[in-house]
Amino acid sequence: MFEARLANGKTLKDIIESIKDLVNDANLDCSEEGISIQCMDSSHVSLVSISLAANAFDHYRCDRPLSLGLNSANMAKIFKMMGKDDSVVLKAEDEPDNLTMMFENDKTDTIADFELKLMDIDNEQLGIPDTPYKCTIQMPAGEFQRIIRDLQVLGDACTISCTKEGIRFTVSGSIGTGNILIRAHDAEKEENSVKIEMEEPVELSFALRYLNFFTKATPLSAQVVLCMSPEVPIVVDYPIEDTGFVKFYLAPKIDEGDEEE
Repeated sequence: MFEARLANGKTLKDIIESIKDLVNDANLDCSEEGISIQCMDSSHVSLVSISLAANAFDHYRCDRPLSLGLNSANMAKIFKMMGKDDSVVLKAEDEPDNLTMMFENDKTDTIADFELKLMDIDNEQLGIPDTPYKCTIQMPAGEFQRIIRDLQVLGDACTISCTKEGIRFTVSGSIGTGNILIRAHDAEKEENSVKIEMEEPVELSFALRYLNFFTKATPLSAQVVLCMSPEVPIVVDYPIEDTGFVKFYLAPKIDEGDEEE
């Protein structure tokens, strides 16, 4: 038996919303420690890793490890019926055909329940190497989203360079070139600060299309953490308070015109 109740149901809704355009089908892995999703996107270019610890939930029970095969778009459709103040309860039997999703609202005293059909998904667990990164940038998630959205009009690839000067986003395309430089600074509100830890300068190019997909996780976190090292995938990490994260991994473009690895 698996049963989990999350008082702020919007968190789970935002997690699914953040990946539904990138990932079609995924296994929701449930264990005593919590729930997680790890899979490649449908084009096999980027990797998504999601974790929400058991202590994020008001009530959590998982008698044995379960892998629930979900279609993210279908789950998002059910979440659209959830009120903004609703709590969500997920339930599944030990050998389930369906995942029960219940939306509860104490103010209006309503309970809506839905059953989402599960699928058999053959999803190999990919080992994510524990890479020590040369640059770690912490910045407001909303600002990162705005930069990626604005630069998309200029070209297909964004070069992100981290130096002593700060972090620079550069796009060059047929209509021209754009540069945005952000320097490290402390703001009154911690969530508005920009922090850069750097062992050595790093400059890598990435497909803007995928970076734009990743920014759909912005509602989950006030800050985003970018981790970069030469010739390895960037990590775009949206921490969910102290209880979880949504992380995206994207391989750099080798040079102009090459596809991602």
